[in-house]
Amino acid sequence: MDHFLYKNGTLHAEDVALADIAASVGTPFYVYSAATLTRHYRLFTEALSPLPHLVCFAIKSLSNVAVLKLLGDLGAGMDVVSGGEYLRAKAAGVPGDRIVFSGVGKTRDEMRLALKGGIRQFNLESEPEMRALSQVATELGVVAPVAVRVNPDVDAKTHEKIATGKKENKFGIPIDRASAVYAEIARLPGLKVVGIDVHIGSQLTELEPFELAFKKVADLTRQLRAEGHTITRLDLGGGLGIPYTRSNEAPPLPTDYGAMIKRTLGDLDVEIEIEPGRLISGNSGLMVSGVIYVKNGEDRDFLILDAAMNDLVRPSMYGAHHDIIPVVEAPAGSPTQAYDIVGPVCETGDTFAKGRDLPLLAEGDLVAFRSAGAYGAVMSSEYNTRPLIPEVLVKGDHFAVIRARPTYDEMLNRDSIPEWL
Repeated sequence: MDHFLYKNGTLHAEDVALADIAASVGTPFYVYSAATLTRHYRLFTEALSPLPHLVCFAIKSLSNVAVLKLLGDLGAGMDVVSGGEYLRAKAAGVPGDRIVFSGVGKTRDEMRLALKGGIRQFNLESEPEMRALSQVATELGVVAPVAVRVNPDVDAKTHEKIATGKKENKFGIPIDRASAVYAEIARLPGLKVVGIDVHIGSQLTELEPFELAFKKVADLTRQLRAEGHTITRLDLGGGLGIPYTRSNEAPPLPTDYGAMIKRTLGDLDVEIEIEPGRLISGNSGLMVSGVIYVKNGEDRDFLILDAAMNDLVRPSMYGAHHDIIPVVEAPAGSPTQAYDIVGPVCETGDTFAKGRDLPLLAEGDLVAFRSAGAYGAVMSSEYNTRPLIPEVLVKGDHFAVIRARPTYDEMLNRDSIPEWL
């Protein structure tokens, strides 16, 4: 469910007409619903109760500080994968004891940043990283709480570019080596084991891969405890998928996910950490774009938008589907037209959809891309010297720009010409 509905024939975000936002900030833009973000976060907290748990929002999916503050004020923790994301979480007012640091390539500078600013735990992904963190923590005279990300060699049955739990993926330590790795951590200064971490991929639409991985983690928990390690937390990562179409696609609900966690891990007396991103943010956001031209080609018609692949790269990068709908609702029975929906960037890959049926559209009409809240704005760029597009947050009947569109002068002034040119 989301809070983007037609009212009086015009698409609204909660109680704000998208056409009013477009008139104020121009197109294209991203818009997020505070009510949808709140509802999706609470679905997870309710699904895991009464187990002790912390829902850590995966910042990589949507990193705007205003969104992080909204979720942080609800009690969410944050899952970060860079020093920049750590600083975003802190800027949003999230305390260090609710921030988990993940990622395969943490630098020593990033480790120092988090150790000085406060951190709930580091999810370690390799032995070299483990030894580096030991050195940094020892230099600072502190103890770093750690979990080891284990790779359970489970096929997540998702897109190959977002699968992370198979043995050929770069993530984590093979689960059959976990015993030796935890034994080394116990010998290293500056580190304290608090748990185990696992994350097998993104946009999973079945619970079976999760359950297979979690059963392996349950067995490992018992083994490590028998070997003398204190395991008080299990970080289960994220990855639960969302419906990108309004047809028959029906990923598992958070309630089913929570019930599976309780069934699989509920007897271990541990705190559960999960790191959802897409399911909280994905359907909480739209990208709104204007039609520049309708171009009649030799064997197809093109809808040329003012949004491009640099604004929403998922279709180009992953072949991803986004439902695209007109902002002004077409009357029932209106004729439709098959369009290739494209942007103005000089790349054939700047294509959002092919042969998509839409009501007849004309220059100046607005369209909305559904399910664009996750991996939309965060993956955008200024390719072709196109300004990053605004982000807007709606709550009830009011809205605010939470990232402004830069001017061309602001973009150009970031460059500098050396004196010798």
